[in-house]
Amino acid sequence: MNINIKVYLHAKGTNFLQSGSFPVTTSDYKKDPDWTAAVAAYEWIQQIKNNFAAGKDFHIVQVIYNEDIDITELVNKVRTAF
Repeated sequence: MNINIKVYLHAKGTNFLQSGSFPVTTSDYKKDPDWTAAVAAYEWIQQIKNNFAAGKDFHIVQVIYNEDIDITELVNKVRTAF
């Protein structure tokens, strides 16, 4: 199944938005949808960070999935878990 994710990020003195649709394992999503979305978002944010050659000011402003579910805090927890 796919989920829609929007990430609001800050880098190089600017806030910006990236959004997209991402596949997640249905069984994982049914067990814990927010955590599954947070892991997918975190992995994508890492790709954005690497592609953008982000500096020290890079940080997550907000992460939302499926239009209105704020998982910003969970994404930060995923970051510390990896």
